[in-house]
Amino acid sequence: MALRMWASSTANALRLSSSSRFAPAFSLSRTFSTVLEGFKYATSHEWVKHDGSIATIGITDHAQDHLGEVVFVELPDGGKAVEQASSFGAVESVKATSDINSPISGEVVEVNTKLTESPGLINSSPYEDGWMIKVKPSNPSELESLMGPKEYTKFCEDEDASH
Repeated sequence: MALRMWASSTANALRLSSSSRFAPAFSLSRTFSTVLEGFKYATSHEWVKHDGSIATIGITDHAQDHLGEVVFVELPDGGKAVEQASSFGAVESVKATSDINSPISGEVVEVNTKLTESPGLINSSPYEDGWMIKVKPSNPSELESLMGPKEYTKFCEDEDASH
């Protein structure tokens, strides 16, 4: 709590503010990764933010940190169906190419076309500007099978400790 108060007073003194569209109630910071409250997380390191009838999907800060600099993104077209735990695209980084799996099933209603020209948005802003697709969920109860922020943080800590 003291650290949070210090950070807040320091930010105020420096006149820093957050204009985040996804302003979290709190964030759980790990070594260079952030996990946000209000999001759900898959074991394959994708996140989903469900808002009304639409769910926004991207890869986590933890995933982008392990990938390194993202140089190319392959995403589906709008109207395509995605299935929970199945690949809907890929990210290519300076280290590797990785499939992106959908944390939920549904129909793609919007694709983040900014990523075609600026794939690095995934590194600089994985939860905001680096989102990948928006989906109309076909089975919203699938969200219940995903991890919350505390569970995901523990999952990442355990995964990193085993490597």
